[in-house]
This record gives sequence, C-alpha cells and structure tokens, in this order.
Amino acid sequence: MGAIIKVEDLSKQYRLGQVSTGTISHDINRWWHKVRSKEDPYLKIGETNDRTSTGNSEYVWALKDINFEVQQGEVLGIIGRNGAGKSTLLKILSRTTAPTTGSIKIKGRVASLLEVGTGFHPELSGRENIFLNGAILGMTKKEIARNFDEIVAFAGVERYIDTPVKRYSSGMYVRLAFAVAAHLEPDILIVDEVLAVGDAEFQKKCIGKMKDVSDKDGRTVLFVSHNMGAVKSLCTRAVSLKHGSIDFAGTVADTISAYMQSNNDLSLHTNLEELTDRAGNQKVVFSTLHLENENNQQVDKILTGSNVKLVFRLKVNDPSVRQIDLGFSFHNVYDDIQSYLYSSFQKFEIIPDRSHYITVHCTLENFPFSEGRLFIKGRMLADGYECDWPKDVLGIIDVEYGDFYKTGTVISNIAPFLINGKWALAN
Repeated sequence: MGAIIKVEDLSKQYRLGQVSTGTISHDINRWWHKVRSKEDPYLKIGETNDRTSTGNSEYVWALKDINFEVQQGEVLGIIGRNGAGKSTLLKILSRTTAPTTGSIKIKGRVASLLEVGTGFHPELSGRENIFLNGAILGMTKKEIARNFDEIVAFAGVERYIDTPVKRYSSGMYVRLAFAVAAHLEPDILIVDEVLAVGDAEFQKKCIGKMKDVSDKDGRTVLFVSHNMGAVKSLCTRAVSLKHGSIDFAGTVADTISAYMQSNNDLSLHTNLEELTDRAGNQKVVFSTLHLENENNQQVDKILTGSNVKLVFRLKVNDPSVRQIDLGFSFHNVYDDIQSYLYSSFQKFEIIPDRSHYITVHCTLENFPFSEGRLFIKGRMLADGYECDWPKDVLGIIDVEYGDFYKTGTVISNIAPFLINGKWALAN
C-alpha cells in the first residue's frame, strides 16, 4: 500500500465580504506580479481563521500550511470545532474549490458527500441522478446498472426513485446521496457532517457501510464529524484542525484526547472559596473542582462511557472537624437535577488530617449521561451539620457521544442517560 492522498503546504485564503478572491484592481495587481515572476502580494497578508477574536485584515486564511498523507485503505477522521477549516479542506480534496498555495496529489476516483444533495440535479429523478453521478465518476452505464438495485435498497427510496429529488425530504436526500457515493466504487470516499441529517439507525448503517468499504474493498475514507464516538469506532487515524492549521495528528484516541484538551474552557475553574452565595457554618468549604480523564488530564469534555474523575480540593477552616460527608449533583441546562451522590452513600469516610487543605477524588466509571452539557453543584456536611452549600455552579461538563456499551457501536440516545443490562435466555 502507498499514499493515495498527499497534501503539501496547502493553504486557502479568502477575502471577507467578496464572492471571489477580491476586486478587479487586486486581480490586476496579482497578474502584474505574476508576469514579472514576483510573489503574489496578497499572500503576505491575512489573519488566521479565529472566530473568537475580531480581526483587522479583510483577508483570512481558512487553511494554512497543511501537510499530511493518507494511505490506501485507511479511514482518516478529521475533527475540529466549527470554523476550524474541515469543510474547506474537503472541498479542496474534492476539487470543488482550488487551493491558494500548495499541492494535492490524489490517485483514483473521488466520491464526495459534503452537504445534502451534493452533485444532485434537483429537477432530475433519483434514478437519473444515480446514473448522472456514476457518469461523473467515470463509470459506464453497465457498471452503474450493476449497483443500481443495491443503491436504492440501501437508501430505502424505492417508492420515490422516479420522483424529482427536489421533492425529497432532507433525510431521503442524504440517504440516496450517501448510497450513491458509497456504492459506485470510488477509490476515495469523502464524507462530511451530513450524516447528522439522518436518523440514528441510518447513521449506524452508514458507518457500517464505510467500514465495509475500507476493510473489505480496501478503499480510502475521509470522515469529518463532531461525533467523537463515531470517529473513534470508525477511523484508524485522525487529524485535529484548529484555526485552519493542524493542531494534532496521530492515533484516534490520542487525537480525540488532544482535541478535547485543546478546546476545554478551563477558565471556569475559579477559586470556589470566593463564592459568596453559600449556606452552612463554613467549617469546611469547597476550594476548587476540576475533572480529569482516564489519562489524568484536566478536561471539561468527556465521552459517554468513559471514566471521569472529579477532583475536589477542600479548605478546612476548623481543625476540630472529625468527618466530612461530600456530595455533588448533576443538573441540566434547566437546573433540573439529573443525579447526585454523597460519599456517605458508599460509606466512604473523609477524615481530615491536620492539613489546611485536603483533596478528594471520586471516579465515575462508564459515564452514562447522553450528549449535552451538565452543571455540577456541591454540598458538604461536617460532623453531621451542613457546612457548605454554594448556590452557584462548581463546574461544567460537556458530554459527547461515546461507545458506552464497548461494542464498537455508538448509540445516539434521546434520554438523559444510558442504562446497562445483563441479558440471558431462560432455560
């Protein structure tokens, strides 16, 4: 096997507020520098694509100095926050837009699914679009016909196959578009976040098909998703983009860990001792709280099904305290309590020594909550009396879907949390 995709020094520049790269005067200026064998003057300006800050330049680099290779048969995951440059990169790889600088070398046919209905003509029927897409990929009518029934069955649109696709729902549109892209035997399959349009069952079906395309047929897949669990279960390697540049590249587990670490909002971890709205006698108070993942890295984002450690630092104001009962609760965005736990529930004794501060760890294994944001609140008792009950939030967890059941399949759950069962057949 060799590199089927090679990207070298790839950059893409856009001019804000413009349909193209600039005005006629800018284009003439570029042409004048080119005929004199001079460097494009506009490549020397521009800012990184950081949406969190206000820039001063009208030029922005959506991608900057991207370098990577993809081997034949590899499934590469591309992750990053909105605006990181993922879709721009895929558009360049799909040849729907050109890079500003750098080069791309691709071997073989590329099928892309970048947005709902990519490559479809709305006035044509589903049947006609299947043959049109196949022809664009360079396939003969006979080759397309051989895969036709399988495409239609996979998409589940048999009844509407002769209806113009402009009348399809977004779900039908994306089902047929994916089926066409995956079944018309491309050497490289590029899939953007569009699978989020489909339901959970169809997403599972698509991930299974992409695995087959890679494992059985030896084809290459580039997969962009915000669903870290899907990336973890499908991909063999991953790249994380940040502000248009590669932030990290490596194994899927390492890349996801680096991505979540890089995008944590650690500014929330303030000194809890400074909170003023709190009840209790203050003999012991919360000082700090942070979360750690399985690698003992401080995080704010975790995957469903992973292990997370809550690390409480407590300040002991009264050395006469003999025993502490520490409790914490998880709340949703509406402040509805989702679950809670006290150390006394598990008969875990927290006995302070003569130290002014003590640290308590609580590890939650196979974290069961579904995707979303959770708020952590806390309450403590010292020797049976309430000593600290801050009314403010102590911390925040952003939960993303993960492989909760450790089966290689990610379950998208609409309930607040997942449950684990032990199954058996009666004798």
